[in-house]
Amino acid sequence: MRILIVEDEILVAMELEETLNDLGHTVVGIAPDWRTFEAFAAEEIDVALVDLNLRDGETGVDIGRALADRRAAVIFVTANPGLLRDGVAGTIGVLHKPASRKAVADVVEYAGRRSALLSPPGELRLFA
Repeated sequence: MRILIVEDEILVAMELEETLNDLGHTVVGIAPDWRTFEAFAAEEIDVALVDLNLRDGETGVDIGRALADRRAAVIFVTANPGLLRDGVAGTIGVLHKPASRKAVADVVEYAGRRSALLSPPGELRLFA
């Protein structure tokens, strides 16, 4: 799968990238803010892991919404999942960080398949 990481903490982003690469996925890039995200607009993205608070403020929700509009499977990965309350239309859910490598692997697999037949990983809080 082709995955975009939207995260401004470089060590967190690099750890996610390493995990995803180890799983055989292609990391399209790392976007720490809206401007950098826009550079990936033409890329084919299957799954996006999106933090809420980025280098330019709380732009993660808007980036998640924009990615969902482009048919990417969006999972928010944040230390503040309560900020998402009822969720964001078109996105899948939220994973609380820090997340284990296994949790990331399970969530990406679930998001990439988007099948109603799959049970969501326990670490993933789905949006209604």
